[in-house]
Amino acid sequence: MSEFHINDLVDVTREAGKAAMAIYSRDHDVAFKEDKSPVTEADLAVDNLLFAALSKRYPDIPIVTEERAATHASQRGNRFFLIDPIDGTKEFIRKTGEFTINIALIEDGAPIAGIVYAPATGRMFVGDRTSGAREIDEDGSSHEIAVRTCGPQPTAVASRSHMTPETESFISENKIGECVNAGSSLKFCLVAAGEADIYPRFGPTMEWDTAAGHAVLAAAGGKVLTCDGSPLSYGKSQFRNPNFIAASSTVRYIVPANTQPV
Repeated sequence: MSEFHINDLVDVTREAGKAAMAIYSRDHDVAFKEDKSPVTEADLAVDNLLFAALSKRYPDIPIVTEERAATHASQRGNRFFLIDPIDGTKEFIRKTGEFTINIALIEDGAPIAGIVYAPATGRMFVGDRTSGAREIDEDGSSHEIAVRTCGPQPTAVASRSHMTPETESFISENKIGECVNAGSSLKFCLVAAGEADIYPRFGPTMEWDTAAGHAVLAAAGGKVLTCDGSPLSYGKSQFRNPNFIAASSTVRYIVPANTQPV
């Protein structure tokens, strides 16, 4: 079995970020999948780069990536990589800068390590269940991050592209003091870095959308639970997530009745 270190993926993730930004800075093609979700040249270029690099470095760890349907049906066992080459493709197309490159290692249904990189803003977050979470600057320096103690009026972070009535109801009923909009898996990382307290998600997501951010948040002392209070798990047959709440461990919240699991 390959010995895995999340630090080994920092350089290749930065390389993938450069590839994405080269496409981001010019006109690029946009296609649409069967589910009408967009896919760009960058999704495919980053996927090719990461798939090749991880296959070479960790040949005995299966890879599941959004852009390769064949990997979704393959035998993956209880230890595998989950990759989203470009999380926040809509943000990429709109040029908001709020897209990320996500890599996570799953073990026994839980994300034990992950890296989230937003190349347009230069923010990189790394989490490992044994060594904690940190943010790595563009110059290679890093500092530890951790969730903050939540006050009486928590700050929520919500999806810029996927705000729903259920999310609005959650924010209202839990007396959220401030709501910050952000795209992609950066929402997990803002909670992990103590810049927000809670991220409620009521709407469809896939495991590759959430795994890396989940790993960073868990390493920073946070939690990701479904609406019934169970830990969000990975390796489900269709890779579809139920509704969930990602939060600092000190946040107390109620789930409104109209936010049933998807």
